[in-house]
Formats: sequence, structure tokens, C-alpha cells
Amino acid sequence: MTFGILIFNQVEELDFVGPWEMLTLWRAQAGGPETCLIVAPTLAPITCAKGLSVNPHASFETCPDLDYLLVPGGMGTRAEVNNPELVAFIARQARTCKAVLSVCTGSFLLHAAGLLSGKRATTHWGSLDRLRALGDVEVLEQRHVRDGHIWTSAGIAAGTDQMLAFIASEAGAEAAGKVQLAAEYYPEAIRYGSAHLDPQAPAYLRRT
Repeated sequence: MTFGILIFNQVEELDFVGPWEMLTLWRAQAGGPETCLIVAPTLAPITCAKGLSVNPHASFETCPDLDYLLVPGGMGTRAEVNNPELVAFIARQARTCKAVLSVCTGSFLLHAAGLLSGKRATTHWGSLDRLRALGDVEVLEQRHVRDGHIWTSAGIAAGTDQMLAFIASEAGAEAAGKVQLAAEYYPEAIRYGSAHLDPQAPAYLRRT
């Protein structure tokens, strides 16, 4: 079983590092995918949105057929959505993947690859209207959304929650619980200040 995470220049770091942590703990703690790969267009280092430099394990040319693919977001998606090579890679891998996941604005890359038309999906709260404007996606203001074998999550940190939910769906709650404990990932239900009350923020964030 091979799980690939796609990255590209100006990808948001936590969009993929959080899920990577959960994914590799799944492998270590509860029999998750034998092979976990960071995939990029080439093997050249990728410069992320906040300056982190990452060395991919595989390029589009060397990447094997994946069982699962996760597509993160970030400012880089605004350029990559018009990158035919990257969009074609997603579409090609998706044909044989058991599941395809996106985090944050990675949802726009899934849409460009033809994977979100007629689906329920979400994205970063600041891009919900952009996703609605595509016209063929039922946009839900939720932390993460599953529609068949397509998973999408809200912004940045939401990808970590989505990955735990995905592990639970694939391997059961006990496996996800082992990962959660190993990561000591038990977010506190605290809202700091009043930023979450922004009327543009999704309803689930505005709850107190």
C-alpha cells in the first residue's frame, strides 16, 4: 500500500506536514501504508509558503501508482491550478486510487483534475465563495467532508483532523486512537479572542 502526498512551490507547510505526521504514525503504530512518499514535479527542492525547503522522495516521472493521494493547498495552488502537468498527474493517479484527499485550497486542484464536479466539498473558509463560484460543487462549511472516495478539508490545521478521520474509516477507531495518542493530538476547544466571530468564518468556528 502506497500513500503519496503531492507538494509544489508555495505549498502551505502544515497542510501536508500535519497529515504526514498522522500518516507515518499510522504506519509505525497501527499497520498503515508500507510506503509513504512526498511527490513533486521533479526531485528539486520545493520552497514552501513560509520558507521551508523540502526534498521530494519521488517526481512525477518516478512516482509509482498510488493507492492514496493527498493534495495540500496554499498560495501555490493559484498558479498550479493552471499547470497542465500537475493537474494531469492528479487525474492520472486518481483513476486507480482508493481515495483522494485535499487540504485547504488543494480542493481547487482536485476540481481542475475533474474530481469535484457534482461532489460535496469544503476548503479554507476564506475561499469558500471561490469554491461556490465554480458552480458545480456543493460547498459545505465543515471541518472535513467525505463524498465517496473523495475527501476535502477546511484550512491548514484541518488536514490533521481529516487524516485521523480517514485512518478511522480505513483501519478502525482503535487504529486512529493509537495514532492520536502517539501524536498526543487532543485539541482543546478554546477560542482565543474574537477573530472566529468574523461573519465570513464558517458557522462551526463561530460556535462558542
